[in-house]
Amino acid sequence: MNKFFISLMLCSFVSPVWSAEAMLETFKVDTDLPAIARGVDDLMNNCHSCHNLKYVTYLDLAKLGIDRQKIDGWRGDQPMDAPLASLMSDEAAMQSFNLVPPDLSLMTKAREGGASYVYSYLLGYYNTPDGVTHNHIFPATKMPDPLGMSTTTDHAQREEIRKTAHDIVSFLSWAADPHEQERYRLGYYVIGYLVILTLLLYFVKKQIWSRLK
Repeated sequence: MNKFFISLMLCSFVSPVWSAEAMLETFKVDTDLPAIARGVDDLMNNCHSCHNLKYVTYLDLAKLGIDRQKIDGWRGDQPMDAPLASLMSDEAAMQSFNLVPPDLSLMTKAREGGASYVYSYLLGYYNTPDGVTHNHIFPATKMPDPLGMSTTTDHAQREEIRKTAHDIVSFLSWAADPHEQERYRLGYYVIGYLVILTLLLYFVKKQIWSRLK
């Protein structure tokens, strides 16, 4: 448990000091299934080799509507209720990075700035004139540039990377709170029920008071 919280604080191999000069880009989560499906696909291709999502199972992806053939390809011989474990063992991660990469299940909830932070972080990589890769959001990050933003100068390619980051963060936002949209929908029904109930009670009250008068 302590290891998990330490990993969250490190957040993708970064220093806990937020760059005072960095500004987060405003991010709007896309809750549509196609965007989330693209996001999980991109995440499995770019992040899954090092990062776990231990609160998300392959069964959760199936219930969401992700293509079953893709899920079977990702899980291999693991059961459907297995979590999305990284391809790298903790021992190998310690040897390579001197720490275990943090779990991504709750990442958009764990960081100040939420989804905007994660999105800005993914796009914040750049190369210095001497060829060293840094990140505008956390200059001391040790995580390599996963989407290649620092090495791309072509405008079309950078826009494509932005779309990929957008979909990944949309999926991570879903992973952090899979039932958020259900709660919103339920909230509308509850509010509607309360409005109707209030109106009915108001008319009943008027009926009762009209008789008393």
